[in-house]
Amino acid sequence: MPETRRKITLPNGVFEGVDVAIKDSHEKWSEIELADGTTLRIKPNVLTVTRLDGQYDPEGNPLYALTSNQVMTAMNVPAHLRKGAGGTRAN
Repeated sequence: MPETRRKITLPNGVFEGVDVAIKDSHEKWSEIELADGTTLRIKPNVLTVTRLDGQYDPEGNPLYALTSNQVMTAMNVPAHLRKGAGGTRAN
């Protein structure tokens, strides 16, 4: 299968790279508790991984750029924050 090449725009310039197939992925949920009582569940979904040509971190490892999106849901939302609550606290 021919490699897919693409240009990636980063804050310090435009770089070329090659897409690397994702062999396996274990994207887990993160839970964040907010001061208002709400719990947010967030999970990344990695769509593509591109290894940048000639770019390395300080340890000599190649740099990768990800194309991803995230899924987020609110849980345990207090009743007074829900639509239709009229801005009043539920007891």
